[in-house]
Amino acid sequence: MVLAIDIGNTHILLGCFEDRKILFTELLSTDRSYTDLEYASLIKSALEFNVASFEDIEGAIISSVVPSVTGTIKTAVERFANVSPIVVGPGVKTGLKIRIDNPAQLGSDLVVSAVAGIKEYGVPQINIYMGTATAFSLIDSEKNYLGTSIGAGMGIAAEALSSKTSQLPNIAFETPKKVIGTNTVDSMKSGLICQNAALIDGMIERIEEEYGEECVIVATGRYSSLVTPLCKHKIICDKELILKGLIEVYYKNC
Repeated sequence: MVLAIDIGNTHILLGCFEDRKILFTELLSTDRSYTDLEYASLIKSALEFNVASFEDIEGAIISSVVPSVTGTIKTAVERFANVSPIVVGPGVKTGLKIRIDNPAQLGSDLVVSAVAGIKEYGVPQINIYMGTATAFSLIDSEKNYLGTSIGAGMGIAAEALSSKTSQLPNIAFETPKKVIGTNTVDSMKSGLICQNAALIDGMIERIEEEYGEECVIVATGRYSSLVTPLCKHKIICDKELILKGLIEVYYKNC
């Protein structure tokens, strides 16, 4: 069994797979103050909850956009699973042709998402990641990664609304009943969900106009399944896309 870990700014997506089949996934919170022992405890609990253990781990792979946590989790896996994880970054084979100014600056989460998107759904493709940030990546018909548009994600927007205003509360991420709300909570839900759906539709149109061709649209990330059903474009929602990409990169390097 192989352990796959994607470290994001807010959450850590953890999954285990065997023979390219994802067995289970879990979501942990990212905490930059945690030690390797504390992360090992969280990973151990996630494994045991799914009737697995560190002893079952034969290999591991990590993608991360939080450098301060990467080494901590890598050490935790090395200590308790007794395997040396592959860390997605320069020098690791991905098969992705990156055509941006500085390929080393591209986040590993966007790399593995693109790798899986190409394999699963074809090109040209707009690959949308909806997490702490919302990122639109363009992959052309020759499977070249051409670039990205990155903006604040829904979580940041919700936090900013509640923390920077006096009368707006924290709210749950739920689909609003109407676009125009008649109370504060419903109005905020519309603002977060419907406005983001409109943003995605608008960005798709702008990207396709600039590229000059219609694209396959693929979305992933923790907010993708909530927003994409409200979009006017046909969007494939695959919440396991990053784990699928990690699987591909793992086998390319083993």
